[in-house]
Amino acid sequence: MFAFAAPRPRRRPSLTPMIDVVFLLLVFFMLTARFGQDMTLPLRTASGGDVIWQGAPRLIEVAPKMLLLNGVPVAGDALADALQPLMPQPDAPVLLRAGPQTDLARFVAVIDELRAAGFTRLIIVE
Repeated sequence: MFAFAAPRPRRRPSLTPMIDVVFLLLVFFMLTARFGQDMTLPLRTASGGDVIWQGAPRLIEVAPKMLLLNGVPVAGDALADALQPLMPQPDAPVLLRAGPQTDLARFVAVIDELRAAGFTRLIIVE
């Protein structure tokens, strides 16, 4: 009969290469991830005394279901037309305030509407 060598004990697979691959993937995704804002709103801020207020008040309050111009309800599509007579000059400041429970998307939509209508000096107040 044949005499074979004693069987070798089975080796367990090494986990080191798999751990190396996992750490390389982790480093790769950490370095390629974008940490930042997707979109920014360019707003000018008024410091202390550089804004001289002229003309009628122009305060727009953005509520969840309505818009108020100086406390008077205004339809969303008529806001620019209602605001135009109150402007002494085209770049006069307009104050914006978010009402209670107003979501950010609605507030940004109103800002975009006003910018599209030509109002460039928007100031957000609390």
